Amino acid sequence: GVAGQLPVLALLVAVPWLRGRGVSAGALLGAFTYLVQSLLPALHTLMSALGAAGARLLVVLDRILGPGPDATSTPAHACEAGTAGNHGRVQEHGTGVRAAGDAGHPVRRAAVPAVDLRSVTLSYGARAEPVLDSLDLRVAPGEHLAVVGPSGIGKSTLTRLVAGTLAPSRGEVRVAGRVVTGRPAVELAALRVLVPQEAYVFSGTVADNLAYLNTDVRRAELEAAVRVFGLGPLVERLGGPDGPVRPAELSPGERQLVALVRAYLSPAPLLLLDEATCHLDPASEARAEEVLARRPGTLVVVAHRLSSAVRADRTLVLDGERAECGTHDELLALSPLYRDLTGHWHA
Repeated sequence: GVAGQLPVLALLVAVPWLRGRGVSAGALLGAFTYLVQSLLPALHTLMSALGAAGARLLVVLDRILGPGPDATSTPAHACEAGTAGNHGRVQEHGTGVRAAGDAGHPVRRAAVPAVDLRSVTLSYGARAEPVLDSLDLRVAPGEHLAVVGPSGIGKSTLTRLVAGTLAPSRGEVRVAGRVVTGRPAVELAALRVLVPQEAYVFSGTVADNLAYLNTDVRRAELEAAVRVFGLGPLVERLGGPDGPVRPAELSPGERQLVALVRAYLSPAPLLLLDEATCHLDPASEARAEEVLARRPGTLVVVAHRLSSAVRADRTLVLDGERAECGTHDELLALSPLYRDLTGHWHA
């Protein structure tokens, strides 16, 4: 308000004094025209920008420096398993967890879960709304779990927490019975492999890229992995396993296939795929996930397509308020969001 009115008022007040000093009426009219047409719009734009930036800064400072949220508040991510009355927890479904590739026969639960989240909360700032709130999740060894939900809901955050690259605000994350927060990178690499959306490929030979996480892999195993993932044409184009790799010459989908084969050959018992197949066509994605599901160990996939959820043993649905976990058929009955995502509507 001051920026918009003060210059005009000041000139009006100064008119008698200026006229007494010999300033002409035309010069005063020109000054008024300049103020109204040029200076005032510029000042208005400047003050609006400063005001908006200042308001955002105050909100950020309040969240960082202010007191934390009430610990007794209702969790935003209450989770429910396949049966009612199980708020706050996502556990193994039913009497057993189906092993990948053996959907018809439940197996006995293992004593130590492959992934175990205990009341995990993650907030980016003391006053910020939690991305994940009091989330409990247990994934059995050998299980194939898909994670779905809208963009920005916390799916990638969940994989980073499990991978140990992000520490929770509260709660505990365990992989194979071991707390991952604060664990050295060498120990984390032996527990899990995280494949992000943007796959990393480095200059070197094809074999160097594929065996990066398992330098002891035999050439026969490497070649068999290339075949099952359908990477043979690319390897031949590059000159075989000993051919040079120039990352800039690979398409995003080819880089993702290289990263998936690398993860497949890793000895780590847990694979985390954070939309790591988004650049693949549906057929290549299905083949890659089926091969990874047959691999000994546990598979957690942040799904790029809902077909990934149908292929999984169980699916975790995040919607920002609660979490639902179950099989495809169970979630169609339990989760309105899952029905919307899959195109199913129930009366």
